[in-house]
Amino acid sequence: MANKDYYSILGVSKTASEDEIKSAYRNLAKKYHPDINKTPEAQEKFKEISEAYSVLSDKTKRSNYDQFGSADGQNFNSGSGFSGFNQGFEGGFEDIFNFFGGAFGRGSRGAQQEVGADLVTDLSISFEEAAFGVEKEITILRMEKCKECGGSGAKKGSETVKCSDCNGTGKVQFVQNTLFGRISSTTDCKTCGGTGTIIKEKCTNCRGSGLSKTNVKVKVKIPAGIDDGQTIKMRGEGEQVASANGVAGDLHINIKVQPHKLLVRKDFNLYVDVYVPFTTLLLGGQMEVPTLKGVTTIDIKPLTQSNTKYTLKGKGIKFLRGFGCGDLIVTLKGEIPKTLDKNAKKLIKELENNISSNDYPKTEGYNKKLK
Repeated sequence: MANKDYYSILGVSKTASEDEIKSAYRNLAKKYHPDINKTPEAQEKFKEISEAYSVLSDKTKRSNYDQFGSADGQNFNSGSGFSGFNQGFEGGFEDIFNFFGGAFGRGSRGAQQEVGADLVTDLSISFEEAAFGVEKEITILRMEKCKECGGSGAKKGSETVKCSDCNGTGKVQFVQNTLFGRISSTTDCKTCGGTGTIIKEKCTNCRGSGLSKTNVKVKVKIPAGIDDGQTIKMRGEGEQVASANGVAGDLHINIKVQPHKLLVRKDFNLYVDVYVPFTTLLLGGQMEVPTLKGVTTIDIKPLTQSNTKYTLKGKGIKFLRGFGCGDLIVTLKGEIPKTLDKNAKKLIKELENNISSNDYPKTEGYNKKLK
């Protein structure tokens, strides 16, 4: 493929915009897709336009191709087959079938299958549980296959008869008129719900629906590092369906993280303000600081300024995807006493008289600008 002209294959100029390239590709894909065009040349042509589009739709590959004649700037391997077709639409292979209106018998998950409804619930966890991960068991109310009839909808011991509409197969064929012509598709029989049988006497528990509302316990694994407002998706834990070929919906769990008493999270870093007596900042000393794994101690040097920050590496939140943790940033906040007795005032006055104005460079600088 290195010697082929991708622009000619798609029928566009070398200065064509992204939209022009995409439009040309769509038109050719509809014309040469093997499910539509049964000629022997169609499959090879479709591979060719798919590969051309996979290069020209990617800015880096296109730049390399324009400069070196290959997508990677080296020797181009032509064995990609249909790989470019997946990149024709932002959503991938499934979306291009939806673009074609399901003409090829494949679309969303529910195109040929009955799909249960998705469920949404909230789960509140502690700050520490979010940081370290936890397994929770929650109870949800969802539609389940009726335990009395096993989802058949028929009363125990009652007879069923073969569905005449699908002749007991549970499937029916229908013809759909599309822009490509008449397309034949197969789907579940609506009369029997895909079971192939008709109920004579309905189950009294589910009234023939095959489903009943049930409280179900579900175990949820919450990964370390999850944040407030994020959602965990559990496939197949939503509403069930009675259809034999149906699939359950999904369960979406919105995580609510309770705040910590002292620590504040921003992304994967933790922040805490530690209030320190002004005498400790002057003379130096130690101060206890909260972490996720208990209390640690930091050393404060003499003459430390208020709002000085200390960074404790790796003491933050675990990265949700990958290794390592964020940091804990400690900000020292100097605090003066609320009251002073006569003796304390005298000592501070003596201290003031013994400190030169040169020892307050920021104050001196401010006063000079003020004057």
